[in-house]
Formats: sequence, C-alpha cells, structure tokens
Amino acid sequence: MKPASHHLATCTGCRARICWALTTANGRRQPIDAEPTADGNLAVMQGPDGLLYVRSLTKDHPAPRAGEWQAMPHHATCSSPPPRRSSRTAQRSTTGARPASWRTA
Repeated sequence: MKPASHHLATCTGCRARICWALTTANGRRQPIDAEPTADGNLAVMQGPDGLLYVRSLTKDHPAPRAGEWQAMPHHATCSSPPPRRSSRTAQRSTTGARPASWRTA
C-alpha cells in the first residue's frame, strides 16, 4: 500500500519524496520515505482521521498488521541530512563577580 498523494512532501535536503507521520508513542512528527520497503523498520497506517501514524517494528511485533505497510525513517536514508542539534545547553561561566545593580536603594 502506498500513501495517498496528499500526504506526500519533499525533503528540503535531498529533494526525495517523503511523508510526515505521527508516532504512536508520543505523537511527534516523523519523516518517512514515501516508497514502502520490505526492509523498513516502521509500520505505517492511515488513521480514521486521515492522518498517517507510524510505530516501530519490534521483536514482539515484527510484521505489519492488516492495513499497515513497512517504511524506512527518512533520517536513515537522507543523503543530505540537516545538522544535528545538541541536546546540551551551553555551559555558563561560573567564575567572576556578579555585576552590581545600577540602582541605589
């Protein structure tokens, strides 16, 4: 099964055809390759609301259920992925004196 044409988009990095799906685990958007593949590690389905939903294939559930198809996450196949964002916040300097308030009491 292929996604409907209204679900298709284009990757800004590599210009490949992708679809955006919501993860069943936390509802975040995830780009997936538009073409189904037998070696994909995701199961994709269209929900009753018309949106695409994606879940990971695991050892407990290694095959797609009825109405689902296998796909690859686009991050795994993109030839020009965006730069990774750091999850760390910038280290602040803990040395030095705090500036005094310019107001007087």
